[in-house]
Amino acid sequence: MKNTLLYTIILLLFLTSCMNDDVLRDFEKLNANENNEGVFILNEGSFMSSNASLSYYNTKTRDLINDVFYKTNALPLGDVAQSITINDSLAYVVINNSGKVYIINANTFKYVGKITGLVSPRYIQIINSEKAYISDLYSNAISVINLKTNTIYKQIISQNCASTEQMVMFENFVYVTCWSYSNKVLKINTLTDLIEDSILVTKQPNSLKIDKNGKLWVLSDGGFSGSSYGQDTSALTKIDLETFTIEKVFKFPDFDASPTKLQINANADSLYFIYNSWSATNVLNCGIFAMSIFDENLPENAVIEQGNRIFYGLGISKNSEIYVSDAKNFSQQSTVYRYNSMFQLIDSYDVGIAANSFGFK
Repeated sequence: MKNTLLYTIILLLFLTSCMNDDVLRDFEKLNANENNEGVFILNEGSFMSSNASLSYYNTKTRDLINDVFYKTNALPLGDVAQSITINDSLAYVVINNSGKVYIINANTFKYVGKITGLVSPRYIQIINSEKAYISDLYSNAISVINLKTNTIYKQIISQNCASTEQMVMFENFVYVTCWSYSNKVLKINTLTDLIEDSILVTKQPNSLKIDKNGKLWVLSDGGFSGSSYGQDTSALTKIDLETFTIEKVFKFPDFDASPTKLQINANADSLYFIYNSWSATNVLNCGIFAMSIFDENLPENAVIEQGNRIFYGLGISKNSEIYVSDAKNFSQQSTVYRYNSMFQLIDSYDVGIAANSFGFK
């Protein structure tokens, strides 16, 4: 009877494995061709769980496809999806903890290539058709990428910055935030790939945008309570790029506030950001804030209130629609809310875990 039981277990395991193999063999890949306007939603996933994913939303039909990368390529996206950048027909998806960047066709979602050899990549900035920069959380260097071969051919040492984060390009310069445990913005000459200057801002600048007047806006979260780096009052800093000097610093009233995800509209005259707290303390008026680049003071109230949600990702489309994600408990599906320019809800839908950013096509 022991032998019979053993054989039965082996048979069941064999049949189970065959069934799984059959499922894999019968896997029908997604054959998409989304040529119309749409938006990618990048879902970070859980750290060390390799469950990051990519969703796609057709803005005209309101059709949503979750997990488009896996469904199209039969490949998992990886561990912690950090950011997405669209350049012409290609989408660059930066996978932070996996140390790579996947490149896909933005219309078909099909795998085109990847960039490897990175430590902990965060964002990619396209310089031209042949070159890009990639920032890094744990490496004190920015990688310079040959886009023809998708390989690293040079590194820009980031001058005592603990980490490099978001980047933005204006004329022949790229401006880079030094985020974790740092307080600098670097100015890199893209013709020489050399750091020409840097400027000190409030602690932990996490995002930046350039307005229609050529002013650089930098949002700093100020760090967090208990950090060995210390905590500072969060701020929005306005920098004149001609002189590379600070014009004005807008200090947030609540010391525990951690504003993030600075965005700008298509006209480059209105700023948006998420106002809440890293430490989940009781910061008042949490939500999406909006302000004109001509305002002399920070807004006092949210245009979209957070309520009992946890706002985590924010994006502004070319027609000034607002996309914001509710990460909930960071272990279940996020909900994305789509608002018009008057802050009225158009649609909402569930995507992957910890939706953190949007890529507009």
